[in-house]
Amino acid sequence: MPDTTPLTPMTPHAAISAFNYLRAVQAEDVDAAREFAGAEPRMPELLVDVATRVVVPVTALPSADAGEPCEDTFALEALGRVFVTSLRIWAQAGPDAAEGIARAVIDFAAQFLTEDHEDVADTLRQLEAVGVGQALDAHPAPAGSHPVHLTVV
Repeated sequence: MPDTTPLTPMTPHAAISAFNYLRAVQAEDVDAAREFAGAEPRMPELLVDVATRVVVPVTALPSADAGEPCEDTFALEALGRVFVTSLRIWAQAGPDAAEGIARAVIDFAAQFLTEDHEDVADTLRQLEAVGVGQALDAHPAPAGSHPVHLTVV
């Protein structure tokens, strides 16, 4: 039975930290990746949180409006759950697991979310804009603070 527990919204800081790390790993910027990971000891858990928010919608069973799911859709949904569960178990190894988890998330984005004419870095930027936007919606800034405007480059 799939876990249908709603995800606790990420904080803006957590979302930004996770995506900074993902983009640094994707760009092969070892120094920046090391700096981002060092600043956030919970990086593996944050990456699993991001992965869950990316993988589950892509692999979920279609809604009732989409018609009857076929055997392949059940397999894809199960594969998504196995993937996220594996990342969650891997994250328990500690901070050193962050790079491997990041590479798995990047590969998922490249294989499932990136069109032929796109670069995975563009896909990560789009995912970041959505993820940080959701985090900001869930954790609004205090009254009187300056608004934050996100742009996807």
